Amino acid sequence: MLKAGIVGLPNVGKSTLFNALTLSSNAQSANYPFCTIEPNVGVVTVPDERLYKLKDLVKTETVIPTAIEFVDIAGLVKGASKGEGLGNQFLHNIREVDAIIQVVRCFDDANTIHVNGKIDPIDDIETINTELALADISSLENRLKRIAKQVKAGDKDAVLENSIIERLMTYLEKGVFVNIKEIFNEEELKLLHHFHLLMTKPVIYCANVSENELATGNDYVERVKEYAKKNNAEVVMICAQIEAELVSLGKEEAENYLKELGVTSSGIEKMIKSAYDILNLQTYITAGEKEVRAWTITKGTKAPAAAGVIHTDFEKGFIKAEVVSYNDFIAAGSWAGAREKGVARLEGKDYIVQDGDIMLFRFNN
Repeated sequence: MLKAGIVGLPNVGKSTLFNALTLSSNAQSANYPFCTIEPNVGVVTVPDERLYKLKDLVKTETVIPTAIEFVDIAGLVKGASKGEGLGNQFLHNIREVDAIIQVVRCFDDANTIHVNGKIDPIDDIETINTELALADISSLENRLKRIAKQVKAGDKDAVLENSIIERLMTYLEKGVFVNIKEIFNEEELKLLHHFHLLMTKPVIYCANVSENELATGNDYVERVKEYAKKNNAEVVMICAQIEAELVSLGKEEAENYLKELGVTSSGIEKMIKSAYDILNLQTYITAGEKEVRAWTITKGTKAPAAAGVIHTDFEKGFIKAEVVSYNDFIAAGSWAGAREKGVARLEGKDYIVQDGDIMLFRFNN
């Protein structure tokens, strides 16, 4: 399951957003720093209307969407990498996530204290980035010390690791997130995976605005977008307070409320979509009388590996996959209809699964 960590300085709307994400009030939300003492974890289903249309066609009562696990991590402050503000504990929690969602305050409110006494989203972003980078540098410096003897002795693996670390250091010292796929080859990336570095994770900047600026944005948001563009990051504009209010509304009521605000979808939906995009993910679907279910895979995944997401035996014994595109399945009305119309096809081991494919796997036990 995809895991995303929500980070940010104190009082930027982080825990309010988490409450809305998980449809709960598990994260205490208060107007003072460090109100979240332990990381809160919530599992959120990914909105996908396709599943419910398929549910009626295949006549099942069970729909299982794919999901994202969100971790709400206590507010970081300057000095977190050295233990300030309970920082070390929470930096460890961030290492375990696939992507980082950094909530950035982009609203003015004299009643809500800012930890730095001013509203400056870029300064906030750079404060957190600096702390994450310093934590990574410290971790890598320790690793260099541990492999120093092997490097001196000419150990091939140690020499490679030493080279990777030295190259990484030049980026980390700039305090910006590192797109490692553009810098390192496949062999080096495998080694990097074990480092669990913070600054190599994909990042989404979540610009938290006031209700009356949700449709239009503001100068703070524009500055965040400009910064993100330079650093290959995503930006999603949300109003955490509105998202929290939407939780108590029915679907139709929530849609009408958003229309009144001049927006077409919730910030949470946009954020989940951005998380999928930035991690290069997509879903395929299995649809039968037992259940309709979405499965998450990386774009470019071939059929056997996609089958392995359901069970490793499916991948090992893979023979063929019967595939129908979502639109063709809806038009045909059923598996039988898809076969009659000739839109159901058998695909082999080299087939690259597409988003929304409806799939049946044939495999040897």
